[in-house]
Amino acid sequence: MSDSNKDQFKRELGLLDGTMLVVGSMIGSGIFIVSSDIARQVGSAGWLTLIWIISGIITMIAAVSYGELSSMFPKAGGQYVYLREAYGKLIAFLYGWSFFAVIQTGTIAAVGVGFSKFAAYLFPPMSDENILFEIGVFKLNAAQIVSIITIIFLTFLNSRGVKKSKMMQTILTIIKILSLFGLIIFGFLLAAKAEIWNANWSDMWATKSFVKDSSSWLPISGVALISGISAAMVGSLFSSDAWVGVTFIAAEIKNPKRNVGLSLFLGTFIVTIIYVLTNLMYLAVIPFDEIATAKSDRVAVVASQYIFGDIGTYIIAIMIMISTFACNNGLIMAGARVYYTMANDGLFFKKAAKLNASSVPEWALWAQCIWASALCLTGKYGDLLDFVIIIVLIFYILTIYGIFILRKNMPNIERPYKAFGYPFLPLFYIIVASAISIALLFTKTSTCGWGVLIMLIGIPIYYISKPKE
Repeated sequence: MSDSNKDQFKRELGLLDGTMLVVGSMIGSGIFIVSSDIARQVGSAGWLTLIWIISGIITMIAAVSYGELSSMFPKAGGQYVYLREAYGKLIAFLYGWSFFAVIQTGTIAAVGVGFSKFAAYLFPPMSDENILFEIGVFKLNAAQIVSIITIIFLTFLNSRGVKKSKMMQTILTIIKILSLFGLIIFGFLLAAKAEIWNANWSDMWATKSFVKDSSSWLPISGVALISGISAAMVGSLFSSDAWVGVTFIAAEIKNPKRNVGLSLFLGTFIVTIIYVLTNLMYLAVIPFDEIATAKSDRVAVVASQYIFGDIGTYIIAIMIMISTFACNNGLIMAGARVYYTMANDGLFFKKAAKLNASSVPEWALWAQCIWASALCLTGKYGDLLDFVIIIVLIFYILTIYGIFILRKNMPNIERPYKAFGYPFLPLFYIIVASAISIALLFTKTSTCGWGVLIMLIGIPIYYISKPKE
């Protein structure tokens, strides 16, 4: 396919739209839930806060490093293109394959199920406990149907063109940011108690792990502490992920050489501030033991009950529904552009390389929709998150190392923006992310091992399906 054909995308997204796509895709349901699990793994206010700060900092380092790549290759496909330019088609294909098999579709499924979980708060028949159909070991519940319907609706909306979906994305994300700041401010004003805050911070660096069977705390150190920190980081890193989506739609962004990198920085910065403030609000409002033992990990629901009373649960449910809906809209919009670019390289179904009358890759959108809907039916979305995070980290490490490769191999290419703090910050990211990945493989071998295996299955698929040169 010729380059002239590739540029049929319409540049309709400005800096605000790009930034709202980053923020909207990053904030799903994680910040409302994950702190509970982190609290159980590390056992103190200092460590809980530090894990969110570290996740935010390394996410921002990664995002500003990607700014250099996005200014060099302002095309549809983003990270896939960067990997192809740095390493060639095999590594790029492995990313695209993992992206379609697990990363993007698994995340869309998990966020869809998150939406339906909280929709059941307002309308209980939508709950995953409402089994509609059963055959053998397979059970179909109402929550799965609701999540599939939302994925189909958002795919349809995105197939009608980028204008409608960008408008909804920007409006819902602004509502999401304002409501989260509202929750933080009301938390500090209405429900913060000095005795709870002081008690939570009294032993701020004590590391202990929560034992569910006996509902007691065990002090941890050494290997157990490293294991606890790496397990805790899964949640915070997953909650801070999906910022890369804006690079996939670079072909639809005005002045992409400037605006993609700037959207990445502004978006990850806004989210990091919101996440850290939200956790400080939790620590001002809820005794630490209650953070760790929140029912179904819904720590935000507990906070909201302290702040607003019984109506608080409904406030949070509506907030999370808006949050997950906007999050999935961003994921669905961005994901299809990767399959489109792969198809143009002859590495995905040919039909995915076509744009419809609205200048969007409609076939790629529906292929993504069908597989994400199928993953909703597995009901194993908790495991999917572990599968996803290990593969995501491996490809982030490779992409950021790609900056070093491309500076050597393409010294003369125009770089309107250069990676901030190069080479130290990109190198710092590579070391930290590698350490987390190795710790995850050791501590969560069963699920993370599967993630790596799914990625490696792509190697024979690449050689079988590769077009003859």
